[in-house]
Amino acid sequence: MNEHIDKTANLNAEFAIYHANASGTGCAIKLELHPATAREDGFFMLKFANQLTVGERNGPVRKFPTFDWEKRITVKLGFNDICKMLQVFRGESESIDDGKGLYHRSANHSARIVLRHIVTPLQAYSLEVYRNSGDRGEEDAVAHILLSPAESYGLAAALENSIGFICFGVPRSACRVRVAAKGVGDATAA
Repeated sequence: MNEHIDKTANLNAEFAIYHANASGTGCAIKLELHPATAREDGFFMLKFANQLTVGERNGPVRKFPTFDWEKRITVKLGFNDICKMLQVFRGESESIDDGKGLYHRSANHSARIVLRHIVTPLQAYSLEVYRNSGDRGEEDAVAHILLSPAESYGLAAALENSIGFICFGVPRSACRVRVAAKGVGDATAA
């Protein structure tokens, strides 16, 4: 049977969690996977969007809350960043670097990413980002989302299972697909 590499094969490379609330202070996050390539290490882009509108449940047409993706805060998470987050999710640490968080600096901004385990008044994980634009004249930005234990468990599993893609990229065997058989019951390749 002949096999070929399907150039259209794609991973579902983006995952989102939305937390809207009635006061309009909610937040959403998107995690976008960028597997390693021969030229670049793998990473995640973590995007935060603060809640823009509350939405409406009453009336003939339900309006869902919206989030300000145009003014999103985006940070790039590499291998070490992901490993530090996993330490918190696994309970090996209560927060990243004793509450100091991760510091990232780009040409335009600096950012601090904080992940910490909260026990009271409810058990949750707080994921926060603080972006400072420095002297660029832009407004500083903050976004914060509380993740339930179940969401944290799922997010940790997704991060952990993505480490191979972050380190090594997509294996060639995962890109191979079998050519569909031409005839019914015919197992020969097209």
